[in-house]
Amino acid sequence: MWQDAAAIDTVLYTMTADLNTLLQQRQIQNPLMIGIHTGGVWIAQRLHTQLGLTQPLGYLDISFYRDDFTRVGIHPQVRPSSLPIGIDNRHVIVVDDVLATGRTIRAALNVLFDYGRPASVLLAILAERSGRELPIAPDVVGLRSALHRDIHLKLVGPTPLQLLCVHP
Repeated sequence: MWQDAAAIDTVLYTMTADLNTLLQQRQIQNPLMIGIHTGGVWIAQRLHTQLGLTQPLGYLDISFYRDDFTRVGIHPQVRPSSLPIGIDNRHVIVVDDVLATGRTIRAALNVLFDYGRPASVLLAILAERSGRELPIAPDVVGLRSALHRDIHLKLVGPTPLQLLCVHP
């Protein structure tokens, strides 16, 4: 285990404070928060509550938008996307658990823009690791780690949330 439940709780409180500061600096009120299935939804649920956001939480499934869709097999685990309100001209916070290559976030942005054109998109990530392949940069990061390419981070949960180092 890389981070246990208590450590994740501490990180989430820090991320909440960082998001509050960023929202105040950019004068953004009442943003729409959207979690990427599955781990991003778990993180978004916690941040949404801690921030006291009033807009309903949205969920994105990016399965069919991934550029490696054909590599994951013909039976990907697909979950529904749900954006409870329109995103046109709204400030949006996209939340995910781990940022590695940047390909998941690229896919999430493609899905998001199929729903409309937001005023701005902020990216909040629980854990950022080395190995970026695309120029994607988060606005709020809970943890940073430089890991060997063969080691992956995996969030397990939702209760308790734990972050594992996985060796294939």
